[in-house]
Amino acid sequence: MIIKKFKPGDWVKIKWDNNAQKMEVVRYVSKKDPLTGIINNNTFLECVHYRYGERFSRTVHQNRLLKLIESGGIYQS
Repeated sequence: MIIKKFKPGDWVKIKWDNNAQKMEVVRYVSKKDPLTGIINNNTFLECVHYRYGERFSRTVHQNRLLKLIESGGIYQS
């Protein structure tokens, strides 16, 4: 069993990419492996980030992400 590293609302960034946008985790998504046909439920995340008021969504493997300590974006208090 694979452990979920993040929860919805966490702020993350892609590892080893200095120019990566800060993204918010939305949910875990199911993704089918094209070679084996196995469906992965606990490894891929849907993340969103905003640029110039436009929302962009991206699906990323959880091992490529780094959790940020500080929050940000529109929910900052």
